Amino acid sequence: MDFDSFEFLPSVGASGGILVAWKSTAFWGNLIFSNRFALSVEFTSKLNNETWLLTTVYSPCTPHGKREFLDWFREIEMPQDVDWLVVGDFNLLRKPMDRNREGADLNNFFLFNEAINKLDLIELTLHGRQFTWTNKQFPPLLERLD
Repeated sequence: MDFDSFEFLPSVGASGGILVAWKSTAFWGNLIFSNRFALSVEFTSKLNNETWLLTTVYSPCTPHGKREFLDWFREIEMPQDVDWLVVGDFNLLRKPMDRNREGADLNNFFLFNEAINKLDLIELTLHGRQFTWTNKQFPPLLERLD
């Protein structure tokens, strides 16, 4: 049973790009929304007909791009009765201690948290690791703390 269905948003240069893939034997998938920041696919389980919406995001890395993303993200109006999961690469942090080096735009912390609160999202915590990605190297700030 391979992943045989997908939706994608191409990268722009060396940045971004989103791929959402699923097994058509388990789910029906329907593209609901796409823009330069996100792709939303509605999934329906073939087992029990439950439906939910998966939004996969990629926020730009530039200060201007981050601000545009945050302006769009906080204005989403998702009905309360929709089961909604938001995942992806936000290129934003919720608190300064999440940063692995000094310096950050504190206003982005505020705006990102404001959007999360407005959308009534709940962060799924990661257990056992600080990040969902790693190059198996210690960031400079963590090396100094050892």
